Amino acid sequence: MKPVLQVVSPGLLTTIQDLGRPAAIAAGVPPGGAMDRFAHRAANLLAGNSPQDATLECTMSGPHLVAEEPCLVAITGADFQPRINGAPAPTWTSLFLSRGDRLSFEGRRIGARAYIAVGGGFEADRWLGSRSTSLIAGRGGMQGRALARGDVLSVSAERSAPVVAGRQLPSGLRPAYAEGALHAMPGPHVRRLDAESRKLLFSAEFTVTRDDDRMGYRLDGPQLSMSGDELLSFGLVAGAIQMPRSGQPILLMADHQTAGGYPVVAVVISASMPIAAQLAPGDTVRFTQTTAAEASRRRLALSSALATLSAP
Repeated sequence: MKPVLQVVSPGLLTTIQDLGRPAAIAAGVPPGGAMDRFAHRAANLLAGNSPQDATLECTMSGPHLVAEEPCLVAITGADFQPRINGAPAPTWTSLFLSRGDRLSFEGRRIGARAYIAVGGGFEADRWLGSRSTSLIAGRGGMQGRALARGDVLSVSAERSAPVVAGRQLPSGLRPAYAEGALHAMPGPHVRRLDAESRKLLFSAEFTVTRDDDRMGYRLDGPQLSMSGDELLSFGLVAGAIQMPRSGQPILLMADHQTAGGYPVVAVVISASMPIAAQLAPGDTVRFTQTTAAEASRRRLALSSALATLSAP
């Protein structure tokens, strides 16, 4: 391990995340990991890492970091207006920091979560095979907590490849964060909604309430009417849209519970989850009904975009 960045100010909520703990779901452990997996993977690839390496997930604001050693970094996801030594720095681009350089953020412009990767990947505590921070369990990452002033971040591996700054992912290959629509497929319990409610689910506008976190978002919108008996608990996935008796949907995110009994009336496709990850309280969103073929096409498009960063 080699110390590389010191935390001057941690931002609102900055945690270490990788791709989570999918193998532990059967044991009742939430999968966790980066909320915006596309931005996480892209940041790692731009920094010359494996997509599985750990990055910093910065929520609503960015940290203030000082380079203790020369390093390559990349910032993706939300636009928090990054600065290097006070000068504007580009996002979705690999950047070289010299010793003593300061990386900071002026303020949120669009999106809710930015990702910072460093060449070699961030070192962190492992729990159940992952470096991801679980704030619920208090495990992984930086002692199971968000970053704090004075923390020193280390890289997990020495880079063997040469440092290449200036690589970038063109805007046309990135998720359409400003789109405001999440593509979704009908869920196993969609018929529990009456005809008018099914129509509203895939046409009305919903607002992300202040009751949102990494587990999921409560959405405010038109009252949807449910019918049917209570369900036994069943397995859940990120992107599931649950419908409690209140008639207000819940969109499950990275730290979702592994099982539950609320009906699942729709599921957001994987290609739209990066957009969902960038929603903040007060943002509005619509669900657009889609097909399995269209979901596959959109997923392939994102995979192809990341493949351009893997090409030699």
